[in-house]
Amino acid sequence: MRDDPRETLTESYRSAARLNGLRAEQLQKENQKLRRQLFLIQASLSWRVTLPLRAVRALTFGRLLSGRPVSELPERFLRLWGREGLSGIRKTVIHRVRRLKRMHGDRQMVSTPSTADTGVLHPYKATPECGTARLKPQVLIIAELSLRQCAKYRVWQKRDFLKMLGWSVQVVDWRDLAEARSALQLCTHVIFYRVPGFDDVMKLVQEAHRLGLAPCWEVDDLIFDEGEYRQNGNIDTLPVAERDLLLSGVALFRRCMLACGQGIASTAALAGAMREAGLTDVAVLENALDAQTLGIAKALPAPVPSDRIWVSYGSGTNTHDADFRQAEAGLLAAMDEEPRLCLRVIGQLQLSSAFSRFGDRVERLTELTYPEYLKALSQTDIAIAPLEKTLFNDCKSNIKFLEAAIVRVAAICSPCAAFLTVMRDGKNGLLAADAAAWRNGFLALARDGDYRKRLAEAAYEDVMARYAPEAMAQTQARALFGLPPRREAEGLRVLMANVYFAPRSFGGATIVAEEMGRRLVRKGAEVSVMTSRPPDVNIPDGDVRYDVDGMMVFASVLPDGLDGVGHLDNPAMASRFADVLEACQPDVVHVHAAQGLGTGILRICQERGIPYVLTLHDAWWLCERQFMVKGDGRYCFQTTIDPAVCQACVPGVRHLADRAVVMRQALAGAALLISPSQAHRELYLANGIAPERIVVNRNGFCWPKRARKPRMPGTPLRFGFVGGTEAVKGYGLLKEAMQSLSRSDWELVIVDNKLNLGFQSIFPEDWTVRGKLRVVPAYTQAGLDDFYDQIDVLLFPSQWKESYGLTVREALARDVWVVTTSPGGQSEDVVDGVNGTWLPLDGKPQTLVQAVSALLDAPERFEGYVNPCKERLATYDMQAEELYGFLKQAAGQSSGRGAGL
Repeated sequence: MRDDPRETLTESYRSAARLNGLRAEQLQKENQKLRRQLFLIQASLSWRVTLPLRAVRALTFGRLLSGRPVSELPERFLRLWGREGLSGIRKTVIHRVRRLKRMHGDRQMVSTPSTADTGVLHPYKATPECGTARLKPQVLIIAELSLRQCAKYRVWQKRDFLKMLGWSVQVVDWRDLAEARSALQLCTHVIFYRVPGFDDVMKLVQEAHRLGLAPCWEVDDLIFDEGEYRQNGNIDTLPVAERDLLLSGVALFRRCMLACGQGIASTAALAGAMREAGLTDVAVLENALDAQTLGIAKALPAPVPSDRIWVSYGSGTNTHDADFRQAEAGLLAAMDEEPRLCLRVIGQLQLSSAFSRFGDRVERLTELTYPEYLKALSQTDIAIAPLEKTLFNDCKSNIKFLEAAIVRVAAICSPCAAFLTVMRDGKNGLLAADAAAWRNGFLALARDGDYRKRLAEAAYEDVMARYAPEAMAQTQARALFGLPPRREAEGLRVLMANVYFAPRSFGGATIVAEEMGRRLVRKGAEVSVMTSRPPDVNIPDGDVRYDVDGMMVFASVLPDGLDGVGHLDNPAMASRFADVLEACQPDVVHVHAAQGLGTGILRICQERGIPYVLTLHDAWWLCERQFMVKGDGRYCFQTTIDPAVCQACVPGVRHLADRAVVMRQALAGAALLISPSQAHRELYLANGIAPERIVVNRNGFCWPKRARKPRMPGTPLRFGFVGGTEAVKGYGLLKEAMQSLSRSDWELVIVDNKLNLGFQSIFPEDWTVRGKLRVVPAYTQAGLDDFYDQIDVLLFPSQWKESYGLTVREALARDVWVVTTSPGGQSEDVVDGVNGTWLPLDGKPQTLVQAVSALLDAPERFEGYVNPCKERLATYDMQAEELYGFLKQAAGQSSGRGAGL
């Protein structure tokens, strides 16, 4: 049956989108790296010292350091003087100085001591309550993958065994540190295979311990004991520089092994050496056969009949010369006695000149692929695995015997520990400890074809019984890892997504998401959270998993400076979300503020058949300008969004039509849409959302924990503002209004929410007012009562129809009068003239002046004032109870909605 052309085309589009997403992610990473390098350069002493030289050089080209022409200065000076006079020039200079100070402060933050210097991991905590039991069982293998044959036996075979048992397995190259760190956050078991203990790797081991993963270090050679390593005669055959490089890694391997605290070895002898080195818990998982090897062996042609008896020796590297010498004398003697005996060397080996006398009876094959190697081996009659008698070789695996057995070739091996686990001398192979034994073995097998065949067939049966993939999975792998535990469905599993989350709490949507998460946990739900974190030189790249009040939080790096398209659709974040979704396996996804996370996370939900619920905290889903405030700071006042009006509002933006398609599909795919207020719901209804698809779930707040401190009679009226410096919150309008008041019987307390981020954004000296002005840091939920004790009136001159207005409810619950714009969700619990004052959304400072003046004229109303409408307010508990029902309802619905708007 031919493929559907439309489905093929759709899949092609998907693949193209993924490819472009990968390209965008790589360019984003490169951009971040260059920006950080530029930051470090500009923070350096040399950059500061050369500042005068760069300034002089710029001036010689007629430009300022900013790149502007010097000729513009007089015109700009006169324009500023004419508009604002001396005070304007003073403010401009102060602004420039502040900007330089902030940039210097940012650079200082970039150059703060790293975790490697301080020894501290990072401030995020992981607790057993939110541990790996809540994740899908997954084994992560952080591995050395450049050694192909080693990776074949220790990585890819183990992956296949574990998958047979039902485990999910992820493999990451240890050099990809960011990917390895991200993968650590989602796994339940981690193995570091043949990984050296460089500082960055040690941070990964530390992170594994922080997450309670009990990391294992795995190895298949004695590469962590220098004394025993030097006993290996093959080392002496290497060039000095190569030998020194090899030995220098021993200490690094040992460092990583001991830091992990547990081990996995390929042989019992190697496990013993690991215990001797300091590990108490070491398990054995042998090298074995895999589907690739079995498939190649099965497809091999029958051996070509020959009157010669070929002995084969395979050497994967140039470190086996001393090993081959164990069989050399016996082989030379046998070849002298038996003219049919020939030698085929596969791989690298410094062969003694004594073999030159045999002419074409000695054959060299090099640079074969693995299938070619097995084919060459299968066309021989006797395979040999000589090993020098050292602990190093006792620790080696018996893979040469396995390969010979699987292609039905009789083998002669040195009696090292690993061979003794499966070989029975004279039954399924021959063991040779000295030159005489090697000679006799070669002659016995060369002169008795039936004997060779019996040994080969017995070896095949024994090896298949012990080392076939199914046997290995059910015996050795199962004994070590067990079966993946089944997750019992105890309660509703919810994965929330919000661009910010504690400890990086920012904005009302974040507070709501955090409070709902806490209360869902109390109701017995299992809550996980997908969020973002900023790039931080003190925390290595990659995701971070941590716990907040019973919630398991996954934070992915969100680069600074994303444009509108980057906030709308972020392929890198969608990829991270897909991994989190797979690990958490939620019943329902609840998305709050998705800006920066991108709508790609919703397409992932649709692909996986996981229902999702959207809480519409703002107009981002409808409008490029998130709060529908135009470039001039004024509200748009559209009800039904007109694309033509939008295009005029943001000229030059070419993606609005595609944006509308993406957003319409995202809304249509939701199991349920939630609005924080009726006013906000009406906006979405006016834009095509069916009434049955959107419900109101009013945001809650925290009731005061104590009685309000009484206002002192006769004191100035105290106003408060918490909206920050954004024009949409009315900061400019507020400043102009308060500066125009001709009276001084008032105090204004302004919250600078940027102070908690390490810099100041509101400066009292920029204000020219007659009343008293105070700037305070943002308060936490624990500091709500203390803040509202300081004010009598909350000023909320927002310049858009807010979806809700958390601070309005906090104030109303604490008997604080609210002056707010209306209509919008912010005014739904304010009764004009009863517990607050309504202002029209006209953007005029004089409107606010009139409202403030009216309150100043009647301060006595605030003596003992109590809000008479508090019983109308919704609490967080009420909100969570209703939300829990909505999420349960969504989780029980069919996942494949595909409903239209």
